[in-house]
Amino acid sequence: MSDKFFFKGKKEKKPKHTSYGFNTKRAAKSGTKESPFVMSVKTDARKVEIEAILKEHDLFAEIEINESAEENIVDLNGFLNKPVTTTFEKKPQRNDPCSCGSEKKYKKCCG
Repeated sequence: MSDKFFFKGKKEKKPKHTSYGFNTKRAAKSGTKESPFVMSVKTDARKVEIEAILKEHDLFAEIEINESAEENIVDLNGFLNKPVTTTFEKKPQRNDPCSCGSEKKYKKCCG
């Protein structure tokens, strides 16, 4: 006889997907002890300024002083100057009270 009448359950095991469980291959966050920023500056005074900024934001970096090369603090600037999402004020609907204070509906006053 066929198994399909007496067998309960699935014959094939469910495949294991890589998305299950803890992701061990995720990208490390920059600016931490495990993945510090790599920067180069020209003077000791500039290095002290950068270290003060890093300490203020609890970040970590490897700073190299090289007078002949250009200053490279792109990673730090990118982290500190994150783009901000723009938000807009909600426009009043037709039957909402008017914002001018006339106690009329918006559609009969300012709309």
